[in-house]
Amino acid sequence: MPCASILIVDDEPGIQESLGGVLRDEGYRVESVDSGEACLERLRKAAFDVVLLDIWLPGIDGLETLEKIRALPTPPVVIMISGHGSIETAVRATKLGAFDFIEKPLALEKTLLTVKHAVEQLRLAVQNRLLEEAVHGPSRIIGDSVPMKALRQQLALAAPTHGRVLIYGESGTGKELVARALHRMSPRAGQPFVEVNCAAIPEELIESELFGHVKGSFTGAVADKVGKFEQADGGTLFLDEVGDMSLRTQSKVLRVLEEQRFTPVGSGHDLSVDVRVISATNKHLEDEILKGNFREDLFYRLNVIPFYVPALREHPEDIPALTRYFAEEFARIYGRRPKQFTESALELLMQYRWPGNVRELKNLVERLVIMVPGDRIERRHLPAHLLRDGTGTAVPGSAVSAGPFTSLYDARSAYERNLILRKLEENQGNVSRTAEALGLERSHLYRKMKTLGISPQNG
Repeated sequence: MPCASILIVDDEPGIQESLGGVLRDEGYRVESVDSGEACLERLRKAAFDVVLLDIWLPGIDGLETLEKIRALPTPPVVIMISGHGSIETAVRATKLGAFDFIEKPLALEKTLLTVKHAVEQLRLAVQNRLLEEAVHGPSRIIGDSVPMKALRQQLALAAPTHGRVLIYGESGTGKELVARALHRMSPRAGQPFVEVNCAAIPEELIESELFGHVKGSFTGAVADKVGKFEQADGGTLFLDEVGDMSLRTQSKVLRVLEEQRFTPVGSGHDLSVDVRVISATNKHLEDEILKGNFREDLFYRLNVIPFYVPALREHPEDIPALTRYFAEEFARIYGRRPKQFTESALELLMQYRWPGNVRELKNLVERLVIMVPGDRIERRHLPAHLLRDGTGTAVPGSAVSAGPFTSLYDARSAYERNLILRKLEENQGNVSRTAEALGLERSHLYRKMKTLGISPQNG
């Protein structure tokens, strides 16, 4: 793997200097901080492979810091160091997830060997994860925001059951990721996970794709075909974009859900299966039912346990963790040195509205890892369209937002007007809900709207 990065956490400047010098001589990239709080702050902004963590620190001690490190989305390998070690402390550190425990005064050869082994373990873990994701697809849910914590709680409750799940969410939010996590955490984890993108298969072929066909059943059927339901027997079938399925196919899927039986196209014999169905859609199926595009009885069969995957703009606080995760993965995939996003770059990423959601962020990070030279990705490296949010509004603090305004008052008024208009649109013109979203009194918002020339349409 590329040159490993190490963070030394010790309040003794002499340890920082001597240990840092030795590790740099071995080719490692090294930084140092003097407290547990500074360690956690640094890890939130940059990725490190190994942390050398002293137990006795001012503020929160090393063991509490270790607990918080292990709770991070992509935790580094942690080696504990102490001048006042005990067996009890070492045992507790190991139980909390420390890789190893070494005592001061640090023996040079032992310390270097421990770091080498830690880096090797990390390399093997990355290889195993990449291999597993190549075979099964990724299933990790990244983020510690309230919406993502709620999603993980739902997963923990629903995954061990056989209940059907309908996943709602915009394109690019990670609905397939949630479906795979449900399967991976279920009693069916050792059985097949079979995916069908209902929007990508022509209507005339969807029945054959789902239920299979026998040779000669239609033009082009030159051999028997095993359908997705049969392939998923004992496991999980994921119907992605289920709202795009034709009414005819919907009626046949309904029968399978009711009877766990189906007939391959052109066959006279039924097949029985045991399949858990997980569906996903970016449409409002209740609206599709009213339009006559989706069967109400099928909706209630699929919607036993509803899940909602939030749009990225609804949890921007997770963007730094997602960005670091993708940057690490692509650096390893392409054999590049790990790249760190500057704080100002992350701030701009958090201000953008991401109409393409997590998929758009992932694609951008991949491009930056490939194209940006050096180890730092700065604000200037980000594409120009990020200087505007998803509605075309200039991001505050950007060159674009400085715009043609001749005074700070004009610039602030333009920004406030754009923000209020956007919030009104998000709340369907409801002034009361908009005021709540902006943290204002309703009367205060009305006065502000009048001053800015915004006319209320639905108070």
